[in-house]
Amino acid sequence: MQGFLVLNTGDVLEGQWLGTPKETEGELVFNTAMTGYQEVMTDPSYAGQIVTMTYPLIGNYGWNGIDYESIKPSLKGFIVATPSHNPEHYESTNTLVEMLDEHEIPALSHIDTRALTRIIREHGEVYGKITTEPSEKPANTSVNSDIVSTVSVTQKEMYKTKNPANYPTPHVVVMDFGYKHSIAHSLLELGCDVTVVPYNTTFIEIQSIDPDGVLLSNGPGDPKALSHLSSNIKKISENFPTMGICLGHQLVALAHGATTKRLPYGHRGSNHPVKDLQTGKVMITSQNHGYVVDYDSVNMENWYVSHVNVNDKSVEGLKHKNLALMTVQFHPEAHPGPIDTHHLFVDFIQQFITKGEKQHA
Repeated sequence: MQGFLVLNTGDVLEGQWLGTPKETEGELVFNTAMTGYQEVMTDPSYAGQIVTMTYPLIGNYGWNGIDYESIKPSLKGFIVATPSHNPEHYESTNTLVEMLDEHEIPALSHIDTRALTRIIREHGEVYGKITTEPSEKPANTSVNSDIVSTVSVTQKEMYKTKNPANYPTPHVVVMDFGYKHSIAHSLLELGCDVTVVPYNTTFIEIQSIDPDGVLLSNGPGDPKALSHLSSNIKKISENFPTMGICLGHQLVALAHGATTKRLPYGHRGSNHPVKDLQTGKVMITSQNHGYVVDYDSVNMENWYVSHVNVNDKSVEGLKHKNLALMTVQFHPEAHPGPIDTHHLFVDFIQQFITKGEKQHA
């Protein structure tokens, strides 16, 4: 059945409905990963967005019950060039189309994804509507300023590690701005107990939990929409060993006086080169963000930039000179993507393990 992607740029792309036809609107973004479409589709950071996969064949290894990054997908729509209807993989339980229908995700196939990617690269902020009528226009041309509240947990969730590696077992609070489950899984595998809390949990509430460290997660939207949380985030990061990932990285930077800005068309994929400025080593990273910390706004008296993007030199990591506080723009847990930077979780945990050893010495 014929379907259309109508953009606020005036462009109209024709395709075929993939799964049950259902109209939707959202911000258009593209992801350059060759694999990992299930993780992309279930990543809460894509809430409110219509995701275009640039790789031409999607769905060839099916869908499984393992690689969910959230309980259910939050993206607004899905665009592919060629879908696979006959996947082959020993873990596959469903086809891509079956899961699109189960989760009621509007999708189009046989779209010229290269042409669409060029449009997004040229115009930057693009909004669109998946519809049966090519004459329609997208009504929504902005990001929901309250979108984080739609993907965050509403109450505490506690998880115990099955791999205790240190005594006493470290306890990490994950502030959920739209966290990927693989972040918690990484901490659990490294021997930490994990408590996931709502994005607006106060310093006093976290203090009552008494964690060894706090991690601010990834999530959707413009970080400045959460500027009302800055004083709370600043207090948390000054009193607990803290790590920020993606949106969490941006929120920590804002809380400590830096500013953020929108990228022309974002970094989304699992093949982004990042340079560690301490070692000079280049690592390939998984990324999903449309905003970055403005390099010139970072207070170099208290911070140093730890990582930069090799392609556009944007800020990819920060480290505080006096506090146990580190942030990264990319995803060290990957999923999908390479695990070049997974050691950063170890570095984070080591901060409060060492602190605990000194306290009990």
